[in-house]
Amino acid sequence: MQLRLKVLILAVAPLLLAIAAVAAVVRIESRALAEAELAAVEPVLIAARKAELQHYVQLALGAVERLHRQGDDGAARAEALATLAKLDYGRDGYFFVYDLGGRNLMHPRQPELVGQDLWNLRDPQGTPTIQRLIAQARSGGGFVEFMWQRPSTGKLERKLGFVALEPKWGWMIGTGIYLDDLAEARARIDREASHAINATLGLIAAIAVVAAMLVAMGGLALNLSDQRDAEARMRALAQQVVRSQETERARVARELHDGVSQWLVSVKYMFESVQVRLEALRHDDLGPAAESLARGITRMNEVLREIRRISHGLRPALLDDLGLAPALEQMAGEFSARTQIAALVEADRSIDFPEVLATALYRVAQEALANVERHAGAHSVSICLEKHGAGIRMRIRDDGHGFDPALAQDQPRGGLGLSSMRERVETLGGRFDLRSGAQGTTIEAQFTDAALRR
Repeated sequence: MQLRLKVLILAVAPLLLAIAAVAAVVRIESRALAEAELAAVEPVLIAARKAELQHYVQLALGAVERLHRQGDDGAARAEALATLAKLDYGRDGYFFVYDLGGRNLMHPRQPELVGQDLWNLRDPQGTPTIQRLIAQARSGGGFVEFMWQRPSTGKLERKLGFVALEPKWGWMIGTGIYLDDLAEARARIDREASHAINATLGLIAAIAVVAAMLVAMGGLALNLSDQRDAEARMRALAQQVVRSQETERARVARELHDGVSQWLVSVKYMFESVQVRLEALRHDDLGPAAESLARGITRMNEVLREIRRISHGLRPALLDDLGLAPALEQMAGEFSARTQIAALVEADRSIDFPEVLATALYRVAQEALANVERHAGAHSVSICLEKHGAGIRMRIRDDGHGFDPALAQDQPRGGLGLSSMRERVETLGGRFDLRSGAQGTTIEAQFTDAALRR
């Protein structure tokens, strides 16, 4: 694992762990707060419902009391029962009326009970229901919790009722709420609290994701910046190496041309002078010596030509004196004379090349022609140097049998020339392209206008 990735993980992991710990604490505290809220709200809710039931019964007693003033007691009672039957609230909110003997006088939701004696009615636990309600009414009224069949569902459920005594007619009037409604209200509060907790946790998770992304992006930006700096330093180092190589080549070329070559020319002149004197003597015994001297002079000329070729290959003076185009033409001419392969150069002489770029292109062409000579089996090769858009392009094309670039790169030494050309071009910010097939090989080196301004 790379050091930068390790540092990034070490930066992100504690952040995520801290946010996870915060989320866990928030969840625990929020749940505790929700439970405390429910514990505080439930008594208030029950108290509010009790006050509401008591108020409803007082309203019912007030409505019945107004009917006491009517002359016909039977008609007043009937009207009172009809009025109470209409005073309902909600789906399961209604009034019920019993006499003190346990007979049902009015039940708007269960009319089948009207007129029945329910004094002995008991719940599943055996507790007398109506007796408890009447007893509570006789003792001044109040709240009673009992089991009753819910009209809307038909199920037996717990109910909280409030009953009061109507003393003139001897009625027990009451109403109530089913405690499942309180449980539903409690569950609704709990759901809302859970929803708020989940929303908070979702927000924390989003913050965690954003924070991790920011850290990762910061690390990536730092990595890219370091990589760009490293690449820039590598390019600068490669350019320095190339400049050092070219400087050393120029030095060796000067040494060969101005030193060794001059000494060899001097020795050659001495041999030629001796040859002239031997020929002037015209002595028969000197014939073998003259022939040996002639062969030595011939070999000396060959050595001089080879030294000049090596010196020119190391650093052509024409590249420094006249520029890239004439140097390419001279190199192509020497290549044709040496290999008998036709070489054509088309170069735009109006382009002003920086020294480092001219040297790189010259070396690419030199390596390409060397590959054509050694491997291509070509009959002709062309070098085209031209403007391309705002930049320049050099294209070298031969009609040889081609090769597999991928296979050549896999060879231990076969891909060194190609790699050298590619590195020279890409080090200066150019683009190197190689295409090869049965019809020949094409090499292109392209540079933008920025490379011409260096």
